[in-house]
Amino acid sequence: MYEQNIDSTFYYTRQARAVAEHFDYPQGKADALNNLGVFFDIKGNLQLALRYYNEAYAVYRRLKDSANSVQSLMNIAMVYKELGKDGRSIQRFNESLSLGKKLQHDSIMSLAIYNYLLSYPARFNRDARHNYIGKAREIAMKYNDQRSLVAIDQLVADDMIAHGNRQEGLILLDHAIDTAITNKLYYVSMDMLIDMGDQLAENQPARAAAYYRRGLAIAGQNGYLIYSQLIARKLFNFYTDRRDTLTASVYSRHLINLHDEQEKLNNTSGIDYLDYALKDEQIKSLTTRSKYQTALLIISVLSCLLAIAVIVVIRQHLKRTRRLNQQVTSQNSQMKRTLGALEQSQADNTRMMQIVAHDLRNPIGAMYSMAALMLEEPGRPKEDLTMLQMIKQSSKNSLDLVSDLLQVQFRTEELQKEPIDIAEMLQYCVSLLLNKAKDKEQHINLETIPVILPASREKLWRVISNLVANAIKFSPAGASIIVKMDRDPQSVRISVKDEGIGIPPEMQEKIFDLFTEAKRPGTAGEQSFGLGLAISRQIVEAHGGKIWFESNPDTGTTFFVDLPIET
Repeated sequence: MYEQNIDSTFYYTRQARAVAEHFDYPQGKADALNNLGVFFDIKGNLQLALRYYNEAYAVYRRLKDSANSVQSLMNIAMVYKELGKDGRSIQRFNESLSLGKKLQHDSIMSLAIYNYLLSYPARFNRDARHNYIGKAREIAMKYNDQRSLVAIDQLVADDMIAHGNRQEGLILLDHAIDTAITNKLYYVSMDMLIDMGDQLAENQPARAAAYYRRGLAIAGQNGYLIYSQLIARKLFNFYTDRRDTLTASVYSRHLINLHDEQEKLNNTSGIDYLDYALKDEQIKSLTTRSKYQTALLIISVLSCLLAIAVIVVIRQHLKRTRRLNQQVTSQNSQMKRTLGALEQSQADNTRMMQIVAHDLRNPIGAMYSMAALMLEEPGRPKEDLTMLQMIKQSSKNSLDLVSDLLQVQFRTEELQKEPIDIAEMLQYCVSLLLNKAKDKEQHINLETIPVILPASREKLWRVISNLVANAIKFSPAGASIIVKMDRDPQSVRISVKDEGIGIPPEMQEKIFDLFTEAKRPGTAGEQSFGLGLAISRQIVEAHGGKIWFESNPDTGTTFFVDLPIET
């Protein structure tokens, strides 16, 4: 198939490989690997071609399949030749011919001999060449291998041209080219067309150029990228040597386009060939661990549910404690007796919550990573994918909640302040959130001025991160978010303006409350726990500053943070 449509080779190879993997059929796996090598060889990615040829050769050796081992060694030798590693190439050709002598069914040997003689003609004297050509022709005729017979005519023609029968040799080579193209042996015709162009270049340049152009057209039509590059470079050099700069520039641009096409293939393509290749190792590793992962999946689900249940219980307990605090405050007669006990209870609850949250971070993080890895494995049933996606999302939500819980409740005196470059901190914070904004096609515009003030870097970064993340969460796709700094002699003002859905009037009094009910999902369904703004207010007030907002359903919301320059 690769003679006519290389992308079809890739398609059918993938299908064959899937069947071979399903039935654990080693011969089929090796054949698929060899064809992947052919595909990447023709597409010009020689490193991947070498990888797949070597993998196929290793399996053929284990299966003691000598015929296909000969073919793989020949393929490896030709890739080394293209890479300019002649020593390794000749070594593999020699191994191929040596192993081929032991074959009973020796049909592959005609092709191995042809490629060796074509690649390194100077390694053989004329008698040796005649012997090898005769042997190759005998084998090809024995198996009626028309492809090899046409290729062998090229070797005979080259020998005639090199030893005084130039005109007859050119006629034979031209006939071989026409035969190959008539029989749709387009890949075989490539070396012949290049050979003919090289033979005619000095004495008949117009005919030489015509053969080069014919080869370039066939290579382009069939996706032979490596031959397209080779022939385009020959045409560029051909016209450059003749100082035809205008025509040379045409092929220079063609070479650039071919290079861009190669880059596009190496990075992204419709079938994503390289992604297919690079994920091979991941697929192998995941396949061998599938039973273990199934058991681990059940444990992960149970652990995740248990973690969420514990966090919900802690949250409800904190709500009850808060209501109790409000009741105690209203009862002035009992304040002195109960205040100390309530503060101790609140501190114990916070410590317990933070200990539990801290201990839950690692197992929940492991669940999230494991679910993400398993989701990348191809071939899983739809039901498994649905469950894995639920685990991943639940784990992500739990991690976010745990991170927020670890920030709840701290004292002003616990702040570890140091001189902070506020502009630098804002730039760092925005850079970390750019990818999240790009996922929604949003833009973040940052305007800063140089200001240094004493603050807790980690706590203040938390505030700005919360505000910018909320702006992304509650803004539609394509929106702009403006983060801006202003200052006066006493304070620095940081504002975060979005183009989002605004804050309804009934929620505006509650959004800074801890565990508030005033929460909504983001414009893309993002989860909200109602902790971020409450924690942000605690941090800002602990720095002696204040935080507030202005909101309009039509224009969005702007949050302001004022921080004193000297605290």
